[in-house]
Amino acid sequence: MRDFMAMLRTQRFDDYRYYHQSRINQTLHLLSAIIFLGCYALLFSDAALAGLVGWLAMLTRQIGHFFFEPNGYDSANNATNEYKENIKIGYNQRRKIVLLIVWGVAPVTLFFFPTLFGIFSPPAGRIDFIRHVGAVWLVIGIGGGLFRMFELFIDKDVETGLVWITKVLSDPFHNIGLYYKSPLALMRGELIDPGVGTTRWDDEETEAEEAPHAT
Repeated sequence: MRDFMAMLRTQRFDDYRYYHQSRINQTLHLLSAIIFLGCYALLFSDAALAGLVGWLAMLTRQIGHFFFEPNGYDSANNATNEYKENIKIGYNQRRKIVLLIVWGVAPVTLFFFPTLFGIFSPPAGRIDFIRHVGAVWLVIGIGGGLFRMFELFIDKDVETGLVWITKVLSDPFHNIGLYYKSPLALMRGELIDPGVGTTRWDDEETEAEEAPHAT
């Protein structure tokens, strides 16, 4: 368990310092985290609506990554963007683009095949169609997470995959605690987090940074 938690802290720290330098991106992640908590709550009462809310949260996060996060040479960490993309444990930009394409194709497919080959009842109206899209999006989201986890089982090891999926599921809670000050920093005109590359969250994060990175 100690090794598991150390690897989890390392993955979180690498994610923060490599991919969340922009205060705009951090603020969007804070908003996304709050939306994701709503998605989690809806899973127990309305899975289709949870799928819609979950992908709204996902889009909010990816807008921050694709449009506001610096993509050039990372002087704070002395790393090129290509290097960071190659060592990315979870979904790098290439994998994200594939996942987003699948997400975008889903409603088009349902438009031409409303029952999705017999899985759904014929939609009685627009609301039914939207709910079917939400259900498919939920499956895509869960499937995407499980697919990458099993890839990590094969490419790395079982522990790395389990740590990553734990990180993904707990990110909304962790992001709120990490980025709740980002909107105020952004309003002060701070576009890049000055602590990236130098700040450690606490003694545990120092241990994580010094531990071998799960890349």
